[in-house]
Amino acid sequence: MNPLVSFLTGRSFRRTVDTITPQRTFADVVLPPQTRRMLDQAMAEVRNHALIFRTWGLGERHTLGRGLTFNFAGPPGTGKTICAEAVANALGMKLLRVNYAEAESMWAGETPKNIAGVFRAASDEGAVLFFDEADAIAARRSTGSNLPYEREMNITVDVLLRELEGFNGVAIFATNVAANFDPAFERRIRTHVLFEMPGEEQRAEIWRLQVHPTKTPLAPDVDFHDLAKKYPASGGDIKNAVIKAAAAAAAEPGSDLGKQIAMRHFEAAMGEVQAARSVMRQSILPNDLGNAADALQRFQAPRAWPLAIAALVLSGLALIISAAAFLVK
Repeated sequence: MNPLVSFLTGRSFRRTVDTITPQRTFADVVLPPQTRRMLDQAMAEVRNHALIFRTWGLGERHTLGRGLTFNFAGPPGTGKTICAEAVANALGMKLLRVNYAEAESMWAGETPKNIAGVFRAASDEGAVLFFDEADAIAARRSTGSNLPYEREMNITVDVLLRELEGFNGVAIFATNVAANFDPAFERRIRTHVLFEMPGEEQRAEIWRLQVHPTKTPLAPDVDFHDLAKKYPASGGDIKNAVIKAAAAAAAEPGSDLGKQIAMRHFEAAMGEVQAARSVMRQSILPNDLGNAADALQRFQAPRAWPLAIAALVLSGLALIISAAAFLVK
């Protein structure tokens, strides 16, 4: 990145990606059977890549589009991020998770450069490239608009599509709403894996996986099957509930040796998690179309801020330099 840009924004390229040495495996996530089958199919494509494109000669006929791009689509908390890490672990590769909040720059042209940079980094390091919450970066391109932020987003999507076409590694997109993707991504994605909400049996297994088999002190009344039946929840929600329940049990008075996590702790924690989710839905879902339009305007307006912020920063620097020059005199 340009040194001046780094100085003004306080950012460096390395903050655009998080390099992860994967620890979690597919044994750490509980998935519905259909999702598991689709993941197995995706992994088979990865393992047979050399056979198909080298031994069988298809690489000589198809010089572009040989990379393996997967789309993990589904509600939050259903295991997409864990599975991306598990894929990298199974392949013996590192995982480069793209931090789009850092990749998106207030400076014109910098966001596309950052996106191109993460593909180069993945190739250089031989790593799996993971775009979490990819809705933000792979959104449908705008047409017939001259707004600066929309032109920038269109250029970013164009660069992303071009980089995917020439990328020969493994890239994973995770999205909550795949319908928001630009249609041009369809032919560049090799396999779509749908992550669905877990059923009752999967939820019971997820509850069990969230606690340590020997160290976590559970009261005799804890029944994970009952919790799975009572609370339809994602794996992410169950994880949060377990941590909340443990915190509540640990905060109770008495000796640590006698403390246990009881059923009431788990039930109260899950109630809190569900209440928090309800609050979030009320906060982000408009009540009518008028509110929806207002919400869209509020969402889009900040996109125009970067240019104004840049102008303010440059004006401030100019003022500081002028003051310094005056003092020197």
